[in-house]
Amino acid sequence: MMLVTNWSHIWMVTLLGFCMVIILLVVLIYFLKLFGVIMKPGARPAKAAVTPQLPQAQSGTAAAAQDDQGTMAAVAMALHLYYHSVHDQEPTRITLKKSERRYSPWNSKLYGMNNLNR
Repeated sequence: MMLVTNWSHIWMVTLLGFCMVIILLVVLIYFLKLFGVIMKPGARPAKAAVTPQLPQAQSGTAAAAQDDQGTMAAVAMALHLYYHSVHDQEPTRITLKKSERRYSPWNSKLYGMNNLNR
């Protein structure tokens, strides 16, 4: 007996599926481009720049002014290092130490097995 196949329906479903995939890919491309335009940093409104007010020296003495200048220098240096991601240079050599493992019943698979043949 011969297998009867309706080829017109097979080609129609294949063509419809292929066209649907292509159309959805094109729509997805335009959606992602639109999303990129919306999320671009320049598209957001700029925030007003706020300049922090540094505290003035309470005392008129030179020692208090010197202390405030040292504090301001330390804060400025900390902010500089934070925003410019300055960190210590780490060595690039990797060393591996082989450690010997002792036997432990906690990692033994034998004790985790169920004895069903009683």
